[in-house]
Amino acid sequence: MKRFESGTLIPGATWHAEADNEAEVVRKAVENLRNLHGETEIRPDMIERIKERIVDTDATPAKPH
Repeated sequence: MKRFESGTLIPGATWHAEADNEAEVVRKAVENLRNLHGETEIRPDMIERIKERIVDTDATPAKPH
């Protein structure tokens, strides 16, 4: 599972998106920008910033030695 927390990009924001893959998380984030924030143009650099902040929620933390 992949997850994007909008607060990692926009301080104070609490919205998040989860999906099985990165592409779907990005799609949801762009949809949120358009529908809730009125953005009409999503620049490629914004897409890259979203991708950089997507994390894998299935990752198991390493055990301490």
